[in-house]
Amino acid sequence: MKSIANYISISRIILSFSLVFTKPLGTVFIVIYLICGISDMIDGFIARKTNTTSKLGEKLDSVADFIMVVILIILLYPIINLPVQIIIWVIIITVIRIVSIIIVYIKYKKLAILHTNGNKMTGLLLFILPLSLAFFQSDLFFYIICLVASFSSLEELTIHLISKELNVNKKGMFLKS
Repeated sequence: MKSIANYISISRIILSFSLVFTKPLGTVFIVIYLICGISDMIDGFIARKTNTTSKLGEKLDSVADFIMVVILIILLYPIINLPVQIIIWVIIITVIRIVSIIIVYIKYKKLAILHTNGNKMTGLLLFILPLSLAFFQSDLFFYIICLVASFSSLEELTIHLISKELNVNKKGMFLKS
């Protein structure tokens, strides 16, 4: 594991766990959260620029993202007053994501999530969400996130269903990688 990008991903895992010991949406939480977000943006960039991309790096990045999302859900769900329709919508999106992962595993014997533009946009909106909650809470932002996440999860599912080979760097259904 010679790549600095991998160490950045590992640090994001550690920092994500440290969020458990902070006050949700407090100053320390926001600072750690921002560091995690910045590390998520730069690890892949650094790996590409230093020509040190690897399968391990892709997996570490995905694991770090997953751990951070789970921890954020655990910490923020109790303080967010979500409408029932948003909760149902999130469950539907989650089921679509799980079906996609199962299809990838059945077809390619791998666990993978695509790096589509839609998934990146969903990730950006989800990253902004806790920051916005520190200042205001608007149901409109939740609806926008769900709309974008629905599109990206359905796009990914469709790509997996029609593709003959796995390309995790596919930018979108109608875009070349």
